[in-house]
Amino acid sequence: MGKRLLFIFNPKAGKGKIKTHLLNIIDIFNKNGYEVIAHATQASRDAYEKALQYADQVDLIVCSGGDGTLDEVVTGIMEKGSDVPVGYIPAGSTNDFANSLFMPKQPIKAALNIMQEELYNCDIGRFNRQTFAYVAAFGLFTDVSYQTDQNLKNILGHAAYLLEGVKRLFDIKSYHIRLKTDELVDEDDYIYGMVTNSRSVGGFKNLTGKNVDMNDGLFEVTLVKMPKNPLELQEIISAMTSAVDNTDLVHSFKSGYLEIDCDEEIPWTLDGEYGGEHRHVEIENRHKALHLYLKSTKYD
Repeated sequence: MGKRLLFIFNPKAGKGKIKTHLLNIIDIFNKNGYEVIAHATQASRDAYEKALQYADQVDLIVCSGGDGTLDEVVTGIMEKGSDVPVGYIPAGSTNDFANSLFMPKQPIKAALNIMQEELYNCDIGRFNRQTFAYVAAFGLFTDVSYQTDQNLKNILGHAAYLLEGVKRLFDIKSYHIRLKTDELVDEDDYIYGMVTNSRSVGGFKNLTGKNVDMNDGLFEVTLVKMPKNPLELQEIISAMTSAVDNTDLVHSFKSGYLEIDCDEEIPWTLDGEYGGEHRHVEIENRHKALHLYLKSTKYD
């Protein structure tokens, strides 16, 4: 076999369903001429370390897990400065990135899809010195994904995020931020903000708006102001779930570059993982920097 493939998988993601398909998936890779190096992640950042180690030693890296596993792999490849293509077999609880690109949900179909070796060049983000695949967010609920227990995720799936999120409803905090982009300057109090390259966030579609193009060089930016009463909160929820811009409480726009400043440190999440606390962030769209093996027609 002339080609080498690194297969990184999270054995605990999504109730561990990937484990029942491993032999068939590896057989598919072998039949398509790949020598497979398989690695089950052992701890946080393990996928990142393996991707960083092998990025310039293999012809393809395939990962299976949730969006956090994908984030680690993409980060490792970007830090290595490699152009190695990536295949993704979604196996998490929400799989926002995979859903946004209409990837097959069945592991065998996803593996066969990757072996078509059709390239799709997708935008990704740079957050200060870090990398994210599809979302950087701050504020209300953004810590839910990385503070929800993995066992709870496996048992309850998407409902686990909702249960954890309900606890935050009566603890709303706002941040006074100063925003600068190539198109505008803004300053206001916001309870939530997200910079996305995705059609789905937290399993909910339309939150990022309609007509999302994942390789146009632009992010979808959504900022939510502090509601003064339950009616304004309902107005915000209605605007975001319907993707209709009919309220002054939700500020939505597109941009390829942002600077955000705050007088206090803001906790951020990157692809559902803790991204640290920052007073100043610069977010840049890396146009078509991620090379995916993805056979689909729905994202065009």
